[in-house]
Amino acid sequence: MPPSVRPLVGLPADTHEAGGFLYHSIGDKYLRAVADVAHCVPVMLPALQQGMDLDHALDHLDGVVMTGASSNVHPPRYGEPPTPDHEPYDLHRDDLTLKLIERCVARGIPLLCICRGFQELNVAFGGSLETELQRGAGRLDHRAPKGQPVEVRYGPAHVVAITPGSWLENLLETREIEVNSIHRQGIRRLAPGLTVEATAPDGVVEAVTLPAAPGFVFGVQWHPEYRAWENPYSQKIFAAFGAAVSAYREQRLVAEPTRS
Repeated sequence: MPPSVRPLVGLPADTHEAGGFLYHSIGDKYLRAVADVAHCVPVMLPALQQGMDLDHALDHLDGVVMTGASSNVHPPRYGEPPTPDHEPYDLHRDDLTLKLIERCVARGIPLLCICRGFQELNVAFGGSLETELQRGAGRLDHRAPKGQPVEVRYGPAHVVAITPGSWLENLLETREIEVNSIHRQGIRRLAPGLTVEATAPDGVVEAVTLPAAPGFVFGVQWHPEYRAWENPYSQKIFAAFGAAVSAYREQRLVAEPTRS
């Protein structure tokens, strides 16, 4: 597909403060996976509390990728008190992403949710999160090893069992794959409507879909965006997302020919 007609995919920005200023940013690995594997044009959605017309932005987008982040969803968003175990936070991102997920699903805009984005998907539809998984009885340590090179931190960490007969099994054509693991939190209470697509050996939910959604919705706890072009399973995930985005774009342009 020529670059000039590639679909536009929005990615929410993380925020951090430095030198008295607030900065908005997105990790390069997400942008490259969207551009090089899904074959779409990545567009930043800044985490602005005011002055951003989200619906107007979505009128021009063909898909959204909810990225991972070092921050965690603020616990009051899912009915729990904040504690040091839940930190750090990014309240600016929370204000954007939970609304963004709901509106994407309502519109049928293809949605791929990764790590923090996976957890945001669960929270947006009424689920809750468990913090410091490694402290739980029988739990694996899902955190990346500290002080190691990036290829070790994002290297294979454990297998996941894929639900028999699931969308993910049909896509990957296998019932078990090895994945990386770079998170402290996970799903505690699964949101109504979400379906489990894969689990870790300790029972932690690793992938979900939203079958009743009018469009593509897939959430994954691991990081398929890391060097996605080298991993055949990551390639399939981003290719499926890219195909859904392209189909949505075609439908949008037919329905709104003047907004191309």
